[in-house]
Amino acid sequence: MVTGRSDDGWAGMCWESWQDYGDVRRRLDLGADPEAFGGGRPLHLAAMSGSPQVVAELARRVADVDALENGTTALWEAVLFDRPDNARALAAVGADPWRPLLGGWSPGRLSLAGPTPDLFPVPEGGPRLTEEEHAAAREGSRLVAALGELHCDGTGLACVAGIDAEEAIRRLEATPADSEELDEVLEDPYAYDMDEISHIVGVTTVPGGCVVTQPWGYAPKMPGVLVRLSVGTVCYGLYANPKSGNQGSVVRNGVVEGWDLHPGGGPDVGFTPEEVLVSYLYRGNAVAHACAFAGLRLTDARAVVGPPDRWVELPRREYWSD
Repeated sequence: MVTGRSDDGWAGMCWESWQDYGDVRRRLDLGADPEAFGGGRPLHLAAMSGSPQVVAELARRVADVDALENGTTALWEAVLFDRPDNARALAAVGADPWRPLLGGWSPGRLSLAGPTPDLFPVPEGGPRLTEEEHAAAREGSRLVAALGELHCDGTGLACVAGIDAEEAIRRLEATPADSEELDEVLEDPYAYDMDEISHIVGVTTVPGGCVVTQPWGYAPKMPGVLVRLSVGTVCYGLYANPKSGNQGSVVRNGVVEGWDLHPGGGPDVGFTPEEVLVSYLYRGNAVAHACAFAGLRLTDARAVVGPPDRWVELPRREYWSD
């Protein structure tokens, strides 16, 4: 829970508190600072999680409704967090939907790729999505819906473009899993030490490539696994770390291009236009982000949550080096 400092008038506030118009107005009337909350901006927080009434009240009291925090305006945050009523409240008091921000995207143009593309009137001759961006937005919506609501803490994945399960197994030099051992592991994988069962993974062919999965561990994301899988293609590795959050990596043709990435985390300062769009489409959905990066067009969640096409055992070797 994030709370304000005692000297800014917002002490004790949490995410849900920005829904309480009466309390927010009372605090403001007593001198709470509409420009500062624990080093951030109250209007940004209200845009993400508050009510339209709270947003309008704060917007009325700030010096600049389009003030920046970490490169974005409050209106951007309302769009990013799917709060169309808050976005409309901000636009009604003068917030600019078409101001370029992260990667050159404006809140208005970003909304064209989301669930409320008619959120703001587009000026004549104003910014539109390209055909490629429209296609990416349609696929993003389809993929997120196809995967449904996933609970993947502790799961490791390798999303591999352009090869099927059989080719992935060949590249990994994997062998069929021992059925007796597998049944025992699947009954309660957390009864085992991770080192005892890290060699067992599932492999499934999907449209666009294949998925290597381990519902209880990080093995598919290990560099030695991704490097072998990525020859002549690209892999996105993901480990949904229950302790520290989603950890992503990109390996292309045996070369690690990105490590300690944060799939599903939303756009950030320094992102390219393409990265901003992908991060927006798959915000809060690390699995969909990983699949989309590799061009996998899953039609359901089976490749992720099981049962896979094949359970196999990896050769016992050092996989933390490539």
